[in-house]
Amino acid sequence: MRRAWQGKAGRSPLQALYESDQFEQSSLQAVHQQRRELLSNVCNRYTRKRRLLRPDDLRHLVVDDTHGLLYCYVPKVACTNWKRVMMVLTGQGKYRDPLEIPANEAHVSSNLHTLSEYSIPEINHRLRSYLKFIFVREPFERLVSAYRNKFTRSYNTAFHKRYGTKIIRRHRQEPSDKALERGDDVRFEEFVYYLLDPRTQREEPFNEHWERVHSLCHPCIVHYDVVGKYETLAEDANYILQLVGADTTVKFPSSSKTTRTTDDMTAQFFQDISPFYQRRLFNLYKMDYLLFNYSIPSYLRIR
Repeated sequence: MRRAWQGKAGRSPLQALYESDQFEQSSLQAVHQQRRELLSNVCNRYTRKRRLLRPDDLRHLVVDDTHGLLYCYVPKVACTNWKRVMMVLTGQGKYRDPLEIPANEAHVSSNLHTLSEYSIPEINHRLRSYLKFIFVREPFERLVSAYRNKFTRSYNTAFHKRYGTKIIRRHRQEPSDKALERGDDVRFEEFVYYLLDPRTQREEPFNEHWERVHSLCHPCIVHYDVVGKYETLAEDANYILQLVGADTTVKFPSSSKTTRTTDDMTAQFFQDISPFYQRRLFNLYKMDYLLFNYSIPSYLRIR
């Protein structure tokens, strides 16, 4: 069985994280320890029975056997850039700069291995001895970001056909023939009705872009060592690359996107959602709020 790569001091990233001198703990280490403890406490409070992981649960865990890393990717939380970085780390020198990798190439599944591809003994070995990390984001900000990307961009015709037509058929009164055929003008309110419709999840799991993080990455079964946040993306990403002992030339791409979904923008989308539906939607994503220590957004009228 392949051993995880050893860092500069002969330590794996997992050892680098947990064997650092507690007396010299930096403020960043303390923050990450608090996040781990909160996650553990919430899991203990809200999960009655631990179930066993199925291979299907592990499709989002990207494996880096070279450095001993497992990364659970969450769409709309810098996952394109993280996949690019993972391609640099696992590419045996094939890629040098994450930003040189086209975004669509980062999402080609054969470019990265996921934990679901391994045998059960190999899976268990990696879960025990690799550094496991995840990046999360304020749940409603992530949801609005997914809606904007998938339903308001004209190029996303696959989503319009696959989801938009169904949403309009079920949740719009007297839709036009054009809307039913194209599905390219879904309103946020209709998207919310679709998420809360009991038929939706009976028919199939949520799409990964709006699935809850706890359902994608199973943080109460997989014990994540580092919980990075979108709100502190640059410093959390550097922290992980430091633990890996990655070559100093490997830099996490800094985001310069001005179209990014912000808290203010998210608040605007929720203006037209009634308190009744705000409450139900919050309950749907409540576990992500609790697990990752996000407070109830001030713009919600559910108090």
